[in-house]
Parts: sequence; structure tokens; C-alpha cells
Amino acid sequence: MRMARVGVLVDQEAKRRCHRYGINVFESYVGEVLGHAGIPFTWLKTVEEAAGSGVDILIAAVVGDGRETAEAMLAFAERGGTVISYAGLNCMANALGCKEQPHVAVGYAQPERLPAAAPLRCVRSIPWKAGNGAASFAVQQSGQLRKDRPDGDPAGPLLMQFRVGRGRIDRWSVNIPLTIVTFQQGTGPVLGDGVPADDGTGDVDEGILKADDRVALDWALDRARTETGAPYFAYPYADWWREQLIGHLLATATSLGLTLPFLGYWPDGVTCVATISHDSDLNIDESAETTLNTLAECGIRSTWCMLEPGYSPPIYDKIKKAGHELAFHYNALDAQGGRWDEGEFRRQYDWLKAAAGVAGVTSNKNHYTRFEGWGELFAWCERHGVQADQTRGPSKRGNVGFLFGTCHPYFPIAWFDEQNRIYDVLEIGFLTQDLDLPQWSDTSVIVPFLERVRQVEGVAHFLFHQVHIHRNPNVNRAIRQVVEEARRRGFAFWTSAEINDWERARRRVVITGVDEGGAVRAQGTDAADVVVWIPLPEHRSQDGAERKFGVPCRKVVLNAEKRGVELEGSR
Repeated sequence: MRMARVGVLVDQEAKRRCHRYGINVFESYVGEVLGHAGIPFTWLKTVEEAAGSGVDILIAAVVGDGRETAEAMLAFAERGGTVISYAGLNCMANALGCKEQPHVAVGYAQPERLPAAAPLRCVRSIPWKAGNGAASFAVQQSGQLRKDRPDGDPAGPLLMQFRVGRGRIDRWSVNIPLTIVTFQQGTGPVLGDGVPADDGTGDVDEGILKADDRVALDWALDRARTETGAPYFAYPYADWWREQLIGHLLATATSLGLTLPFLGYWPDGVTCVATISHDSDLNIDESAETTLNTLAECGIRSTWCMLEPGYSPPIYDKIKKAGHELAFHYNALDAQGGRWDEGEFRRQYDWLKAAAGVAGVTSNKNHYTRFEGWGELFAWCERHGVQADQTRGPSKRGNVGFLFGTCHPYFPIAWFDEQNRIYDVLEIGFLTQDLDLPQWSDTSVIVPFLERVRQVEGVAHFLFHQVHIHRNPNVNRAIRQVVEEARRRGFAFWTSAEINDWERARRRVVITGVDEGGAVRAQGTDAADVVVWIPLPEHRSQDGAERKFGVPCRKVVLNAEKRGVELEGSR
């Protein structure tokens, strides 16, 4: 089977022009989406390079909006290539017999090929309307985009596919990479309080800047309620959009008679992961002891985020001896003498290393989910060797759940002043704090959270404070219930450091080919039991195949014995 060659075009001149005028090019985030999926691709820097690259599928992520781009994309398709665009290529609308329609600031999409559990919220979509001229390109339309709400006025098709010569141009109305970024990182830098929920369940306007002050979700449209009436953000929109993007790309490859292998999210035998973290607020040794005993009885290891002044020295030894992860809990809360400042971040981090007797830690979570700006925190983590962050999570009873649209670990993107680079910090957000406390949700959210995370093969991250595990029997029972329900559904319990180490090791696997017998060629990693999924072209037998992203695939597990060199796949 020949492997499809995929190119991602980020035209450097177009990118520089956007940055010159203070415009972000979050469209380049498609590279992070493909990287997380383990899909091999090549970066292309100019339209000329793309035209001569020999790729089968060209994702036009960032391109100029002029005649040169239009002519190059048409010529590429006419020669047999497939071009994919996410709400771009508007310079080609007339040439393809279409008219650009009014932009949709917020919309909801209903895909056809890979139906989602609910209409997909999206931002900054640019639909087209097919005119009489589109008939000459045998245009096919699928899915629907609606304005403002799931039942809003129709705005146009979700996906348009044009036959051009021997090839094809596929154009989505939704800017999928930008939509994913907006859900994960917010509508802009955090500079002021967010808008509270009308029902009083989400008073994010309390005068403290936090990660949840610029979320892109709607209190009324994007929440559901459990059987007890507890509200929660129910839909992992960013993860569902990932599935749409990846599923369409895989289906495009197989329709060409090619395959496009990709990596499973977890090692063989693991379908989804749960993680529990704690914040040491109040720093009571007895609370730590109770938590250690509770975790031992549950048979799990967890991540302990330490807040200054911390526990007494013997507690740290017990935490480490039990195999738990020691992590940082940076305090920038003004009311407690904290400060949003890199120097203060460094001072507190140095305190932790000295107090806990460690050379460094893998993870951080900000106290009270305190957050400012866009990417300062990630830059601080980079410079001080902190590889993972857990700050993006709810601070109120009414915004628990998927308020950042994802339960997957991801690398965030920088603002235009840093050229929209990808930060080398893995974000591992959480779903809720504690449970069965008056200020938080109740245990009725556990099963909906776990079921949804399992569906998208993500991470179910629950935060429990040691002091509440110790003082409140309801919270102690709640953490035990989380463990019980997660194990019943096949979740593996990992620490934040283990998630980080796995994700980084898995991403070092580079798939280089698939031979006719189905063996996978891949380079480089020390990660054991890496799963490779091989989509089956339409003409191949699909006996024993498993559907992934809507496409029949065959599973291969890379032999752990051949680590670090070229790996050979086996069933």
C-alpha cells in the first residue's frame, strides 16, 4: 500500500504579512492537530514549493488571497492533487462558480459523514454559495452550518467538494484549526473578568483573573444537566472538530487508493486514561496523611501540586515513596500575597525544589486557576523546565466539564507577537474540582464525564484537594467513586508526568511507510507498544477492520524490542 503524501502549506510571506498587522495565523495549528494524531506530513513554505512538492494532498493552511494562489491551487488539482482548505481560498470562489457569503462569528455545524453527538459549535466561519457556474465542477455539498445557535438560520453547507481536472478541491466553511484554538485557549488574552452565568452558577466576575474568564462557550447553549440538575459543559467541541478534520483527511486518502497511517493515542491495551491531582491548599500534614491512605486503599498514584509553605519534610518522603508525582502549585493570587510575575514564579519554584528535595518537577497547576494574558505562563514554564501545565479547568460549580472543549493533552499556540509558535508545554486540563461540596458539583457528573472522555479517547482529569479528602467524608467517598467508575470502564490511572512522558515519546515515532504485506516502517522512539492504525483503501479487503474516525483500519503494534532505531510493525 502506498502511503499518501500530505503537505501543509504555511506561506511564509502571507504569515509575515498577517503578523505585520497584528493578525494571528492560528490556521497553522493544523500541524499540532496532525502531530497529536501521529499523521506524517511535510511543512511547505511557499506556493511554489507546494506546487512542485509531489504531495498527494495539500492542506492550504496559510496562503495569500491573490491570483497567484488561486492559479497554483487550480493547477495542483488539475494535475490530480487534492487541496483542502478550512474557510480559506476565498480568492477562488468566483473561479469555482461560488459566492462568498456573510461571515458567521458563532455558528453550529451538523456534519454528515461523521455525525457528532450534538451540533458542533464553531467560530469565524466563511460559507460559500454555489452558483450556476459550480455545476461545471460537479460540486458536492454536505453538512450544514447554522448561525448563532443549533437551531439558527441556515448559513450554507459545511463542506463543498469541487472536481477540478483529475483532482479535487475540498473546502470547509468552518475554520477548524482556529476553532480548536479558540476553544482550548480562549477568545483572547485574559485582561478582565468573564461574563457570569445568568442562573448564578458561574460567578466568574469575582475580580480575579483566571483561565475561565475568556472561554468560547455559551452558558445557555453548551451546558447540559445531570439527573440531579447539576449543570455542566457537556460537549468536547475541540476534540470533535479534531475528529472531523482527521476523519476527512483519512477518507480523502483512501478514496485515492492510498493509505495514511496514524498513531493510537495510548499504548496497546489502554483506550483512555484517568488522572487525579491534588492542590495542597492550607498545607495540613494530617490532610496529606489521610490522602495517602485513601490513595493506597484505592490502589492509584496521583499528582500532588504543592503550594508554599508546603508540608513538613517527612510528608514529601512519603509522597515520593508511594510513587506519587510531586508538582508545582504556583500562587499568583493577590489576596494571598501572590503576584503574576516571572520572578515570583521562579522564586516559588525554587522554594519547592528545596523544600521537597527534588531537582525539578514535570507539572504545574496555578492556584485558583489564576491566569493572565495569553502565553506568558507557558513561556515561564519553558524557561524553567516545567514540561506540563494543568491550569485550564473550572473555578465555579456551574462551569465544570469540557469548558475548554477538550479532554486531550495538547501543546498550545502563541500569540502573533511570538509568531504563533507552539509552546513546548503540554496542557492537561481538568474537568472538576472536588465533588459533593456545596460550592462544587455533585457525583452525578462522574459517569457523564467518563463516558464522554472514553468516546474521544482522552484524559479524565479530576482534582481533589487533600484538605477536603481529610475533612469531608462526602469528598472522600467521591474520590473512591471516581476510581471505581473509571476502572469499571477500563480507564488506566496515570500521573500527569506519565501522560507527559508518553505523549512526548509517542510523538517521536515517525511513520515512514507501509509495505504491501502491511508491515509498518517507523523511526525512532523508546515508547513501548505504540499502536499504528492503517486505513484501508476502498479497493482493499476490510475483513477484521475496526473503524477509526469513520474509516476502516487495521491495527498494528510496534515491537517494543526494536526501540530507538527503525521499528518494524507486527499484528
